[in-house]
Amino acid sequence: MNILKKVLIYLIFPLAIIGLTYLIVESVMEPVRFNNEKAAREKVAIQRLKDIRTLQNAFKTECGRFTASFDTLKSFYTDSSMTVVMQLGSADDSLAVDNTKKLKRRYPRITPEQMLERYRNGERLVFSIENEIPVKDTLFKSRHDFNLDSLAIVPFSQGDSIFMAAVVKTVSGVKVPLFEASLTYKSLLKGLDNQLRINLDASEKERNEKKYGTADFSGLKVGSITAPNNNAGNWE
Repeated sequence: MNILKKVLIYLIFPLAIIGLTYLIVESVMEPVRFNNEKAAREKVAIQRLKDIRTLQNAFKTECGRFTASFDTLKSFYTDSSMTVVMQLGSADDSLAVDNTKKLKRRYPRITPEQMLERYRNGERLVFSIENEIPVKDTLFKSRHDFNLDSLAIVPFSQGDSIFMAAVVKTVSGVKVPLFEASLTYKSLLKGLDNQLRINLDASEKERNEKKYGTADFSGLKVGSITAPNNNAGNWE
């Protein structure tokens, strides 16, 4: 056996087999890694969209509309108060219910504040009272991962902005405030395999075409400015 054959058999062929095996494994593992990272990033992005929805709903409760401005939403969180209805006593407590009815019959103009004073003095009553509480002391108070400054930014995108819009549409003769917030996979998956991301975009648009009759877009979205959807997310 000459030297060339030995080199081919003992060196080149094994290296070629190792290289081919590596390429095969990589071709299988790359999509797996892509999907794992996609799932991890989606989890962060979905939480951010949920936070936007929570703030938008609170803003609408106080202002009667949604906003398309992140600055307005941030200012609402840091500087505004919201009305919180607190129930005292239990509706299942028959004695408390009876006491409350008798008290209201005796004092028709009694205020919740006056009832609260009686409640604190030991009377068994059932009633609700409204409190004005700073938004920042109510929403996300126990959430250590909530960051107001990053609310408008697509996670992992190196600074891309989340799209947000708000409108008032007439639906069946009624004016309905609507909002939506969305981010694209192109921004969310920045830095990952571009071809796999392009393939994902194509499959998402095809799925949207079948499900909604329109290609729509490839990404995550909460709410809709085209039709009421109870501010649902497209991942729900």
